Amino acid sequence: MTAEDSSSEPTHIAYTDESKYNFGRYRGVSLVSLRLQDAGRLRRELERLLQESDISEFRWKKVGNAKYRFAAIKMQGYGVEKATKGLLRVDVLTWDTEDTRHKLPGRDDIENLQRMYYHLFKNVLRDRWPDGSVWRLRPDENTALRWDTMEDFLDMASSRLDTRRDLFTAGKFRLRLKQEFSIEQIVPCKSHEEPLVQLADLFAGLAVYSRTSYDCYKAWQSGSTPQLPLFEEEGEESVQPSRSDQERCQVLDKFDALCKRRKLGVSLKTYRGLRTRDPKNPVNFWWYEPQCEEDKAPVRSARRSASA
Repeated sequence: MTAEDSSSEPTHIAYTDESKYNFGRYRGVSLVSLRLQDAGRLRRELERLLQESDISEFRWKKVGNAKYRFAAIKMQGYGVEKATKGLLRVDVLTWDTEDTRHKLPGRDDIENLQRMYYHLFKNVLRDRWPDGSVWRLRPDENTALRWDTMEDFLDMASSRLDTRRDLFTAGKFRLRLKQEFSIEQIVPCKSHEEPLVQLADLFAGLAVYSRTSYDCYKAWQSGSTPQLPLFEEEGEESVQPSRSDQERCQVLDKFDALCKRRKLGVSLKTYRGLRTRDPKNPVNFWWYEPQCEEDKAPVRSARRSASA
């Protein structure tokens, strides 16, 4: 996509991936964003980390043994370290298909995914980085989205005035124009060739898993401590973690401890899933919540007329 000033050179780059866009109750999209000048070095460092872990391509769905668990823990530690130094941001948007926006007959999950990406782009690319940034997007090509269509959608969505409530600006009403999130180009890429896309995959998977399997995590946590609790916590189901769950719960537990140690403002226990209350934080887990009664997901019979 050409930015409004077609002569502008890109200054920043963002890598995207998604988790469970079309099945399960909780779904998510992830964006790893950084300065273009830092991308080469960080990419090489992550590539070296994966090679040392004997991993050719990291995917969250592969975390079911010690090898991928160790790799996931190293990767999330790397991402947090770079985020706390201001070298990158991690932003993950998750949504609940059982809420009032999404629990609709005939919901169009692909169109909804497109709109969730739009929310993520316009609120990270513009609001969390300096004014004047020009962006290049590198999404994982293994997705249901057609990125040429996504470019057309971004053009239409961002060129009109939007005075609706924006969930990422503390309830303020703002006018959104195309130049507010200048995207120079969208270039889909092969995940196995882009370690930073694999990092986005890790955080998308971790975010969704934390919400989908919180009861499983608590059961694992109780079983991994010397003394079992006398009573289950309110709302907690009795579950038996599988082998894969045991590996993933260890990754989630390490991440929770890391966030607390680094004072990142990421909560797990309070909301029964990873959530960051202050979106300015460099590791940010957002939960989409319906903004008003009219805020409904698109349906297949009326894609373009449905509320974004």
